[in-house]
Amino acid sequence: MPATLTLDPFDEAFLADPYAHHETIRNAGPVVWLEALGAYGMARYAEVQAALRDHVTFCSARGVGLADFARETPFRPPSLLLEADPPLHDRTRSLMNKIVSLGSLKELRPVWQAKAERLVDELVARRHFDAVTELGEVFPMLVFPDTIGLMDEGREHLLDYAAIVFNAFGPRNAVFEEGNRGKEAAISWVAETCRRGNLKPGGWGMAVYAAADAGLCTEDEAGRLVRSFLTAGVDTTVNGISHLVLALAQHPSEFQRLRANTKLATRAFEESLRWDSTVQTFFRTTAREVEVAGVTIPEGAKVLLFLAAANRDPARWSDPDSFRIERNTSGHVGFGFGIHQCLGQMVARLEGELVATALAERVSALRPAGAPVRRLNNTLHALASFPVEIDPA
Repeated sequence: MPATLTLDPFDEAFLADPYAHHETIRNAGPVVWLEALGAYGMARYAEVQAALRDHVTFCSARGVGLADFARETPFRPPSLLLEADPPLHDRTRSLMNKIVSLGSLKELRPVWQAKAERLVDELVARRHFDAVTELGEVFPMLVFPDTIGLMDEGREHLLDYAAIVFNAFGPRNAVFEEGNRGKEAAISWVAETCRRGNLKPGGWGMAVYAAADAGLCTEDEAGRLVRSFLTAGVDTTVNGISHLVLALAQHPSEFQRLRANTKLATRAFEESLRWDSTVQTFFRTTAREVEVAGVTIPEGAKVLLFLAAANRDPARWSDPDSFRIERNTSGHVGFGFGIHQCLGQMVARLEGELVATALAERVSALRPAGAPVRRLNNTLHALASFPVEIDPA
């Protein structure tokens, strides 16, 4: 029998500081029973990575949140990527991988780099700025909507929509209710903007509809796949960039190491994702009875995978609570692992690299100018604000 834990991973105190509780979960065993949820949990790297890799046993099609789609109706049509398993997932992921390719990002890189440098130049001139509201939220919105080909009006809804979706993976608690209040317009705007007639030509959105015209997916599937861009490409990147600046500001020696070698920009972003994972948790549902580390988990059980806890597991990482940009982060599960790895990971990596490089080239010192303020979300470790002050290079 697994150890029973009474802590609630969706309690507001837990969500505000999850790292204060991860050691307790890891130490309790490779598999635990989370009494507050009526679900199993795994927080050690070995078991989390293995579950993410075994999509046949730990399926996603029954929902990657607390809700089991075999027993209840999802709040929106399920994602054809995140909430699908093979063979459907293989078909849709293959289609999307051809659109979000290394070649397409290589073409976009000069445009995105120019925008990153221009934005950072403006922030450096001020000497003080908010790493979240004036950088983390701004840069993705400068590049991502145009890349997809979204209509100009209403783009501000993207930030609200992503927060709503990630909130919905948890229980219908106070965090869910408060996070969604007054944001109904975001859901309807996304539904409209993903339609063929509302997308601009030449973007990734219309490329999905071109795939539908070629018979690779249906018209309805195309709309849902465009919607996947909007879920995967905004809020996670916003918080990834914000956490990168948080990490560099709180670790000045690491920022100086980056300044001395800007080729470490990609590693710095990867380490920030390991050190403070934007996506903290995802659920899976067992498709069969399975034994994990001597614990038998029945078919149809929800299993909460603590991605962020796995990313700081001392059995996998040396000195895991430290932020070190020269660390080899290969294998971290900040973007998930296996066939369901985040569709937007290459987009996020490019944006993070460009921002890190622009800061390292233009800033000689980066300091916190106040405490970071958290924005509670059932799935994301999100920032609402983090003021910083800088000295120009």
